[in-house]
Amino acid sequence: MMFGAELTARAAELIDICRRQKLMLASAESCTGGLIAGLITSIAGSSDAFEAGFVTYSNTAKARLLGVSPDLIAAHGAVSEEVARAMASGALQHCGADISVAVTGIAGPGGGTATKPVGLVHCAAARRNGAVIHRKLQLGAIGRDEVRMAAVSEAIGMLYALVLPGP
Repeated sequence: MMFGAELTARAAELIDICRRQKLMLASAESCTGGLIAGLITSIAGSSDAFEAGFVTYSNTAKARLLGVSPDLIAAHGAVSEEVARAMASGALQHCGADISVAVTGIAGPGGGTATKPVGLVHCAAARRNGAVIHRKLQLGAIGRDEVRMAAVSEAIGMLYALVLPGP
């Protein structure tokens, strides 16, 4: 699978940073269906910094593979900040990674509601023994592939935020 040159270059740089810092990455993906893992593993040598990718498209998979509480999903919906945060934390709990990113959303063209429209994506990134950060994307009905790729780009950016020194 080919990703754009800019996104691939950002992922390669992220892998280099993680390699230097001896950090392992993980992804927990719903609406992106493994695209984050696919992007990262398209980089030669990514095994130095990529631990695991979880594709948890169904609510059952989110619960079984990541430990996301079915009660949390019932209370907030699979596409929510709460579930994205739980997915990111769950990825760290279920593998040996140091940092993780999670994405859940509605890529469309169907599936949206008045309160959760097509193009709504929740992304979360977590660092072992550290903070979990969250971003809400409201992309609109820009197309399924476009929503998914925007979520991948945001996920890479969030991983950068966890590995680069802050101000």
